[in-house]
Amino acid sequence: MITIDVTHEQTVALFGLGGSGLVTAAALMAGGTQVIAFDDNPASVERAEAQGITCADLRTIDWDCVDALVLAPGVPLTHPQPHWTVEFARRSEVPIVGDVELFFRQMAKAGRPAPVIAITGTNGKSTTTALIAHVLKQAGRDVQMGGNIGRAVLDLDPLSETPANQVYVVEISSYQIDLAPSIAPHVGLLLNLTPDHLERHGTLENYAGIKERLVAASDLAVVGLDDEHCRAISGRISASRTPLVTISKDGAADVFFADGKLIVDGDMVIDLSGVGSLRGQHNGQNAAAAFAACRAVGLSSEEIQSGFNSFPGLAHRMEQAGHVGDVLFVNDSKATNAEAVAPALSSFPKVHWIAGGLAKDGGIGSLAPQFDRIAKAYFIGEAAGSFASQLPDTIPYEIAGSLKQAVNHAARDASLAAGKGAEAVVLLSPAAASFDQFPNFEKRGEAFKDAVAALEGYVPIGG
Repeated sequence: MITIDVTHEQTVALFGLGGSGLVTAAALMAGGTQVIAFDDNPASVERAEAQGITCADLRTIDWDCVDALVLAPGVPLTHPQPHWTVEFARRSEVPIVGDVELFFRQMAKAGRPAPVIAITGTNGKSTTTALIAHVLKQAGRDVQMGGNIGRAVLDLDPLSETPANQVYVVEISSYQIDLAPSIAPHVGLLLNLTPDHLERHGTLENYAGIKERLVAASDLAVVGLDDEHCRAISGRISASRTPLVTISKDGAADVFFADGKLIVDGDMVIDLSGVGSLRGQHNGQNAAAAFAACRAVGLSSEEIQSGFNSFPGLAHRMEQAGHVGDVLFVNDSKATNAEAVAPALSSFPKVHWIAGGLAKDGGIGSLAPQFDRIAKAYFIGEAAGSFASQLPDTIPYEIAGSLKQAVNHAARDASLAAGKGAEAVVLLSPAAASFDQFPNFEKRGEAFKDAVAALEGYVPIGG
């Protein structure tokens, strides 16, 4: 845990006592801050009090004696309307921050001795974060990875006695940036921008502006050029004279992906053609970003290539689950809508596609450009019938009674396809929520992997 002493002897109100909130309270208290915490869930308050955290209804405290409000990132700051704690804080002109802000303030106080790589974007930030952390770890760095992925940012290990070998790799959401006015990473990455979280930010312009703050305040900005919003941000960053590296998944940039390779300054420097966990153009963009970040903190191209080669992939996101003969099984359970499925389908010439669950608005209609990549579909859950009705008559499908049955039937059919010389892939990429059959996408992905592991002849990746 990182002790926060930049608020030593101050009084801080804290709202939101989930996992990161509890860690934040403990980090503040360890640094000598008086914390008054609260949550709308009585069970969360009870759990916090059991851990020695002082709790009180923040409606009843004297806000004139409060130095800051620390807000959990999931609590509305502006839209659809400010949370009631925000209204109390603003009436007393109390600053409102989050745990990421405390992290950067603490690093600034220490003189920023260890590089901080911060990653944001609408899509791909978790894979890019995990990839950067993996490459750095393989190169012998002391890597602390967290933020919006895995461990809360203040739950990471504190600065070591050799901080020059230490690197903090943090995924940061728009919610967290919005609560971090002092954010200033050594390397800031903005991968892409598409309309998202507008219920929390009001407009796409507000959302983009929040994301831009991360790279604008970085020592080195790494910005994608594959959408108009990021291209505009790149132009402004360049005009500000902030050091900038541009990246792209399919076009000219400082680092870009083409034909399975990363091109830097016109030369091929990284070969991704044999890295199964980084298939597809979308992962080409992720790899380009990771290359730029790792090079910025001193890694050689050889070290980065070695790290890429051994990257296992992010769990439940294009995760290679194993082989049975010449059939590859891919777990993309995290793809809970059609937009997220499109990159997965486009990564393979032909797939035996397992999809379905609790349908979202629009179904799979937007995937029509990728339909010709489907050798056969296996639909599960409540969405099975509606998904089947959206396929053209030329694509075979079946309604499977369970995920396990879908895996068994897809494995059988893919094995026959492999025998005819075609690349055989069984892909779970549901385009639907999991809640009709599983508590979350993680449990769905684990069930898929268990069903694959139970197949005769199963061999894990690397086995």
